[in-house]
Amino acid sequence: MNKEEKTPLLETINLKKYFKTGSGLLHAVDSINLKLYRGETIGVVGESGCGKSTLGRTILKLIEPTSGEIIFEGKNISKLGTRGMRNLRKEMQIIFQDPYSSLDPRKTVIDIISEYMLINHIYHSKKATYNRAAELMDLVGLARRYAEAYPHELDGGRRQRIGVARALSLNPKFIVCDEPVSALDVSIQAQILNLLMDLQDELNLSYMFVTHDLSVVKHISDNIMVMYLGICVEFASSDELFDKPLHPYTQVLLEAIPEPTLESRAQPFTLIKGEVTSPINPKPGCRFAGRCEYCMPQCHEKTPEYIEFLKNQISSVIKDYGNSDITVYIDSEDEPLLDDLQKSFKCNIQVYNKEFLG
Repeated sequence: MNKEEKTPLLETINLKKYFKTGSGLLHAVDSINLKLYRGETIGVVGESGCGKSTLGRTILKLIEPTSGEIIFEGKNISKLGTRGMRNLRKEMQIIFQDPYSSLDPRKTVIDIISEYMLINHIYHSKKATYNRAAELMDLVGLARRYAEAYPHELDGGRRQRIGVARALSLNPKFIVCDEPVSALDVSIQAQILNLLMDLQDELNLSYMFVTHDLSVVKHISDNIMVMYLGICVEFASSDELFDKPLHPYTQVLLEAIPEPTLESRAQPFTLIKGEVTSPINPKPGCRFAGRCEYCMPQCHEKTPEYIEFLKNQISSVIKDYGNSDITVYIDSEDEPLLDDLQKSFKCNIQVYNKEFLG
């Protein structure tokens, strides 16, 4: 069965989250549309402050959305209140970024993992609950000798395993992983990533993996959404995004990934110049225009629309409605990609690069 025949586990339609400030409305999440299927991982990347974590928490309704729809298993949950969300919390969980601050320092490991099950009365006795908690410790690779330990007695990797076990305690279908490895050493990061992937295969879990580390997101994600100042600027499969990034912001992010080679030392480091547009009452136009080296006058006037360039690869671009030409930011020497775009749109593709604009 292909994707077109399946129903998404999770879907957002025009999801928005605005915060009131003294200067106006801060557009933290603006018109996000995504679909996530069972057993898949969608990575959400972007620089700090782009709205990644807010998107995850809004989907879980830890933060109430301003508008839009959140569809979970075919049901619109965006208007559900506290009571309506109570049972749904068992299906949707989160692994927090900081494995220490997200754990109660006064509880032991076994108590932390058991807490959700006790609150929701999953088992009839405390003994059965603790037995299940011990099984979860085995599942996430946490030795049972740490059952009576406190969080401050453990290292970051073991603390994060507690967070993973706690999230799994209610047998959820969907988990938001909010930068779960950013506070860990590189060697520990690999252990946690491999654990999450093994658990996904074993339990058929669906993840939203929030991170600013593109190397990490490539390793774990099926599809990747690139966010900038609350909006999605590009959405594609992991392979397509890394092979053929279309949006200039995506291209700059990929160029910033360090390469562990001697030759890379001689290559100049690409910096994003210009000022970040304010997310408070943003003006019409592309929000990346102030930092984009390919910026044109219409970029400050027209809000980019989303176009599917290649199959399942969506990017935000400026479209000239007068002559049906489309502005695409790629290297003019990339002839295979250019041919694919020409065939997809059957119209003129304007290709801009430094030499053309200079």
